[in-house]
Amino acid sequence: MTSTPAVPSDEPPSAGPSAGPSEDPSASDRRVVPPVLLFDGDCGFCTSSVGVLRRLVRRLPAVVPYQFTELDGLGVTAEQCAEAVQWVGADGRVASGHLAVAEVLLAAGRGWPLVGRALRAPGISPIAGAVYRWVARNRHRLPGGTPACALGRDG
Repeated sequence: MTSTPAVPSDEPPSAGPSAGPSEDPSASDRRVVPPVLLFDGDCGFCTSSVGVLRRLVRRLPAVVPYQFTELDGLGVTAEQCAEAVQWVGADGRVASGHLAVAEVLLAAGRGWPLVGRALRAPGISPIAGAVYRWVARNRHRLPGGTPACALGRDG
């Protein structure tokens, strides 16, 4: 199989409106080329958040549900991706959670790199990390969230 870059789009790569990423039998056969942000495509809150990101950030690197990627070549596991968003840079460097969001914003251009740098700043990063972890733990309770969004779920 040849490697093809993931192309950012306004639509999540699903087979249809009722099909979630885990229902796609070819999901593990898809390869992406970094830079890429991997998120939990089975989580309604995460998918909604990516939709907001796509509307707000014009120059967005590839953003793909981890269920649609071959993770081995990217240096991340499904467990890591289920816990937090993962950024895999063009250099292969991996960032997780709020630091992954910071990397996306640093790559986005316009005013976004300022926000990305702020998320990594010594006085702000610990707070941003705590907020990210709280949101991740409670994403099934937030708007767009469903029971499938809960961390530690089976499957």
